[in-house]
Amino acid sequence: MSATRLFALPAILRHSVLLLTSALILVPFAWMVSLSIKPPGEIFRASFSFFPAQFHGAENYTKAITSVPLLHYIGNGLLVCALILALQILVCAPIAYALAKLNFRGRDLLFALVLIGLLLPHQVLSLPLFILCYQLGILNTYAALVFPYIVSPFGVFLFRQFFKSIPDDVVHAARLDGLSELSIVWKIMVPMSLPAILAFSIFSVVGHWNDLFWPLIAVRDGSLMPPPIGIMAFKNAEAGNDYGPLMAASTLVVAPLLIAFLAAQKWFVEGMTTGAVK
Repeated sequence: MSATRLFALPAILRHSVLLLTSALILVPFAWMVSLSIKPPGEIFRASFSFFPAQFHGAENYTKAITSVPLLHYIGNGLLVCALILALQILVCAPIAYALAKLNFRGRDLLFALVLIGLLLPHQVLSLPLFILCYQLGILNTYAALVFPYIVSPFGVFLFRQFFKSIPDDVVHAARLDGLSELSIVWKIMVPMSLPAILAFSIFSVVGHWNDLFWPLIAVRDGSLMPPPIGIMAFKNAEAGNDYGPLMAASTLVVAPLLIAFLAAQKWFVEGMTTGAVK
């Protein structure tokens, strides 16, 4: 065997593993789209086929949109995710700047608490958060869906790592120009950290767009339902065993996430790797 083939074997193996992993991840999504355009008689057919013998997509998607206020649920998800993301950046960026560029007593301890926060699943805090929201009188409101996520340990960690990759000379020059610490955060650090912000935005939007556990606890009003609860209501109340419209609704809910990720994947990779290679 030639030396060229020996050197090519690791690359072939890597690409084979990547292709196999990608296929395992993408097959459920492809199957969901396939079911969304099939008539009821083909969904449980014994033979396997991605493409329907009879296209039934228009009927399934029309029923998904008209049977329940699915577009309203998607609007709720967009509103809640946008509010959460804006508040997270507003809160996490100054905290991350203080942990990355300021020297003060207890800084390492605070960063250790942030790391501990990364380890705790959000479900652990659901009961005290529910009691707190009840005492604040915000249950069954949009505020109840937003409030528990304002501070993101992952956001603080990611921004801190990115801020540490920015030279200290930039900060010193800004201070000599008379900028306050908050002005340095918003006028210098945040604009220079757009890749990290975009990467965090994808994580935040995907996580809260798909969140089912906390909204089930925090809201009861149907007009406040985010997309996952909306799909549940569609299945239980309207669709029953009619999985075509249910898969059509799921496809409509997933589509915005796929479009957003494909549009921002370059900056997502850059934001996730910049702080790691320092």
